[in-house]
Amino acid sequence: MVKEVEGTYKVEGLDLYTKSWLPDSDPVAKLLIVHGFSDHSGNYHEMAVWLAERGIAVHSFDQRGWGRNVKRSADRGLCGGTDKVMGEIAGFIRSHLPAAPNCPVFVMGHSMGGGNVAWLCTDPALEEDVLKQVRGFMLNAPFIDFPPETRPGTVKVVLGRLAARLLPHQHLKHIIPLEMMTHDAQRVQQFRDDKLCHDTGTLESMAALLDRHLILAPGKVLVRPGVRSLWLGHGTEDVGADYGAAKRWFEMQTAVQDKTFKTYEGWYHVLHCEVGKEEFFADVRDWILARCGDGAAAAAQSEAVRKEEEGKPVEVVESAEAKKVLAEEAKEEADAVKDAEVVGKADSAASGSKL
Repeated sequence: MVKEVEGTYKVEGLDLYTKSWLPDSDPVAKLLIVHGFSDHSGNYHEMAVWLAERGIAVHSFDQRGWGRNVKRSADRGLCGGTDKVMGEIAGFIRSHLPAAPNCPVFVMGHSMGGGNVAWLCTDPALEEDVLKQVRGFMLNAPFIDFPPETRPGTVKVVLGRLAARLLPHQHLKHIIPLEMMTHDAQRVQQFRDDKLCHDTGTLESMAALLDRHLILAPGKVLVRPGVRSLWLGHGTEDVGADYGAAKRWFEMQTAVQDKTFKTYEGWYHVLHCEVGKEEFFADVRDWILARCGDGAAAAAQSEAVRKEEEGKPVEVVESAEAKKVLAEEAKEEADAVKDAEVVGKADSAASGSKL
């Protein structure tokens, strides 16, 4: 049975709300989730329970200005500039490091949270104590750029930056039709009824978001070599974040050898709430388990069973370099076990001679 735990994460004198979903036995991995715009940790409940039932502990937090951290209307979207946003995310990750033996840490970001995690992966200051300590980063429909039809022009961007300097805390609504978030009508209604989803940013936070995407999208900064593994999944009919921009960005990340891009044909923006979301859940599980030592064989087996049950192929693009890296890691683990056995036998022999 999955255990749900609520708590707080203290940063700069604030107690940010946290939520964890824990397996009933020792977890095989830990997944940290960074939510998106007009979002909160509770929206990941179904996926978190599904993963925890399969041995993966899930932890998330409501970012400043979102979810249960909003105590008054003035708090809505009041998350600050890039340094503050990234500092809080990095701090949350650090609070779950170092990874326990046999329980590697993975980080997933969705939408704005996915763009923020992508940005985090480009920061050289975080390479040693964060990026290298995380086993893999997963980007769930990340906001790398606006879709062409909603992309702001140069004049609007310049005016937005100016307004943000003058009135940083001024609220600004950004609304995407909920019917374009998921094909699941019941989930659309739940989003509509959710009082914690307020569609409100500030001029400061929105300007910072724009600045990040103008740097990320053309590849002006790239993921650091310290990132060991990278996964990106995106729906082709996403109107919240541009599929093409995400794919182009992914292809630029040549420093990461172990990387996987998954296309969800016809899916909208919120992959974890889509019709057929169990496919997405299984993709997340399998990718994580394949990077948890002996989990690779179990992941491959479950993927084969799922394909057979559905009777259709699953489009997964995994680079040859990724397969090579995983094979090398498996060999290193096997060699380490053999070395330990040899040392153990030698110790036993030495102990016997003394007797």
